[in-house]
Amino acid sequence: MATTCDFVEADNAEAIITRIEHKSRKIESLLKQLKPVEALKTALEGSPPNTRDERCKSANWIVVHRALMAIKDVDGMFSSLDPEYYDILMKYLYRGLSTGDRPTCDQCLRIHEKLTERAGLGCILRSLADTVNTV
Repeated sequence: MATTCDFVEADNAEAIITRIEHKSRKIESLLKQLKPVEALKTALEGSPPNTRDERCKSANWIVVHRALMAIKDVDGMFSSLDPEYYDILMKYLYRGLSTGDRPTCDQCLRIHEKLTERAGLGCILRSLADTVNTV
């Protein structure tokens, strides 16, 4: 039997999915305008979704992945990406590496190298140690 709490979480998950779909449309628009860094910022905003629902986390990963893969100039990306995004970006880079997909892993490693140079080892440690805000 479902409890009230289950329904609240289900409703919350649906609301989160709706926000992610809206975010996805905005990202596609930014990518068409050749604004990949803005697309990545948009993808990282509000991440990770405040839920344990794997559908939400997967949907958000797809959006972040789309923006990550559009980045061509990694150095240029960091000149306009605020440090507030560094830790969450690192989490998504590790998620990308876990896919085993060659193009995704290659891109994540390129960005990981530059992010580590810029943000230091603390960024890696914070992203690995944070077991509450998982992506």
